[in-house]
Amino acid sequence: MTLISMENILGLIKLRIKRASNLKACDTRTSDPYVFVTMAEQQLKTTVVKDTCNPEWNEELTLYVTNVNIPILLTVTDKDTFTVDDNMGDAEIDLKPYLQCVKMELSDLPEGHIVKKVQQDRTNCLAEESSCIWKNDKLIQEMTLRLRNVKSGEITVEIGWVTLPDSKGLSQVEF
Repeated sequence: MTLISMENILGLIKLRIKRASNLKACDTRTSDPYVFVTMAEQQLKTTVVKDTCNPEWNEELTLYVTNVNIPILLTVTDKDTFTVDDNMGDAEIDLKPYLQCVKMELSDLPEGHIVKKVQQDRTNCLAEESSCIWKNDKLIQEMTLRLRNVKSGEITVEIGWVTLPDSKGLSQVEF
């Protein structure tokens, strides 16, 4: 395991895995999905939601950021008891559009103010336009991502930034 020193950490991403929809059925007519989250050497996962192709997690996972160019990889997986878990698709979160907004160090915006809109295109997994929004005195980005490598499925997540007192922060980062 690699030890990461505070001077290499830019800050933390709070990743809220909200829900998925229209997932493929891996077990007859349903699945037991969970989300495996990878960012560089970090690996986290949600709990398993039994017997559904439209799971609700609403779980918050925390990742440290050392490089704004490393995306967060989400892999939706079907939990199996006696065989290898089935892959149900994956998606990437590009942090750069959101972190560019965070770097502006905005404050005291009206609740619900949209700072930036991120369009879906061939370079991202967005299923629809996503917005960086001022909510509860902080900047968040809500997004619905289309799963890749599978016929159907979307996952809805939200990201937020946490500045750590002893971390580098984003001030020196070039986008």
